[in-house]
Amino acid sequence: MKATRLEIPDVVLLEPQVFGDDRGFFFESFSQRRFEEAVGRSASFVQDNHSRSAKNVLRGLHYQVRQPQGKLVRVVSGEVLDVAVDIRRGSPTFGRWVSALLSAENKRQLWVPEGFAHGFVVLSDTADFLYKTTAYYAPEHERCIIWNDPQLAIDWRVSGDPVVSAKDAKGVAFASAEVF
Repeated sequence: MKATRLEIPDVVLLEPQVFGDDRGFFFESFSQRRFEEAVGRSASFVQDNHSRSAKNVLRGLHYQVRQPQGKLVRVVSGEVLDVAVDIRRGSPTFGRWVSALLSAENKRQLWVPEGFAHGFVVLSDTADFLYKTTAYYAPEHERCIIWNDPQLAIDWRVSGDPVVSAKDAKGVAFASAEVF
């Protein structure tokens, strides 16, 4: 597995070694040992989630203020632009964001640690998005930063407005968000 720390070094792009021939391919999609070596810390995953979304659907920017979740995300069908925003007040990268293209074709995964808001937008006709979390979903602790916050100025790489849920459309501005 190749591990690349992004401009925010706590966010790590993971690229598996893929073995393929005319029959298809094989790769190890998760190894606890290799994951911990790649990100430089231990993490226990307690929940796996799977979502399917249509083109231009944007989900996020989500996080939990209590029971914060680290997320290991990947795409098994289609392509998304995945975004992580550092919301750790004492961090030197507080308020900055990074993104990565994740697709069924490139088989990349992104580690988004606790203390980050997370979101993605679908660039293909549809996408199946899978992610492991380090804490259980707790709706009472869930928060959302508005996707188009002018202070963050995230380049979602979509033309026009994306499709967002009613809940995500009510996300708060980064400046007034409850952060870590």
